[in-house]
Amino acid sequence: MALAVALTVCGGLWTWYAARNRGAASATRGAALTLLPGAAYLTGTLEMFGEISSSVADWATGFVFSPLVWLGIAMAGVAVVLFGVSGRLSGSGEEAPKPKPSRKERKALPPSSQKGAPAIDDDLADIEAILKKRGIN
Repeated sequence: MALAVALTVCGGLWTWYAARNRGAASATRGAALTLLPGAAYLTGTLEMFGEISSSVADWATGFVFSPLVWLGIAMAGVAVVLFGVSGRLSGSGEEAPKPKPSRKERKALPPSSQKGAPAIDDDLADIEAILKKRGIN
């Protein structure tokens, strides 16, 4: 409650200053902001934010000063290094599995009998091969 009262008093002083020197729009904005701490206190929102801040501070303190947390961070670092080493090992010396031949390498069509025929992509080549197999040109 003390925080809400202090913020409301500060907001009230700002609103008074704004009304005297900056005009009605600034004073109205100041009045709106002055009402927010009281509303936060009455709805319990101010207490909720206090509990959240306290919980985050407790977590951060436990995180920084806990040896088990630092052991976990070290284990994660070793895991990352091992992933990097395994990537380098697979690229050097070890025999990698042979890649499967592409669709073009497995089933290449004989060159077209027509001169200047357009290039055929894989899907159309399959369709053309089926049509030729069934005797349709």
